[in-house]
Amino acid sequence: MWQAIRRWFDPSDLNSVGSTPDYRFSLANERTFLAWLRTGLALIAGGLAAAQFLPPLPLRHLREAIAVALLLLGATVAVRAVDHWSRTERAIRLGERLPASRFPAVLALIVAVGALLLVVAVLARGVSG
Repeated sequence: MWQAIRRWFDPSDLNSVGSTPDYRFSLANERTFLAWLRTGLALIAGGLAAAQFLPPLPLRHLREAIAVALLLLGATVAVRAVDHWSRTERAIRLGERLPASRFPAVLALIVAVGALLLVVAVLARGVSG
């Protein structure tokens, strides 16, 4: 694990592996990485917005739980983005198959379940209020 993390911060280690790829592939990998970072930042912003602007919800501490969940999910997405970028860049340089990832599907399911839970909370508030 530590060796993988070290690779994130050591470009010379990455450049010493395999051969230099067509720069368009590296740039496409970087654009994907930046898209994941934007997703992570959006989740973090959503967590901060939930903490600051959501009114008290019918379940005690639900607002805080939503905020913390979004913040943690945003942090997870950011870390996952850099790890996937590094593994993909390495695979490109070595001419290997690109690493498979279940993370997009898992993230989509988490967001969908979270949205459904929010719908339930909103409806519960509407019924009780």
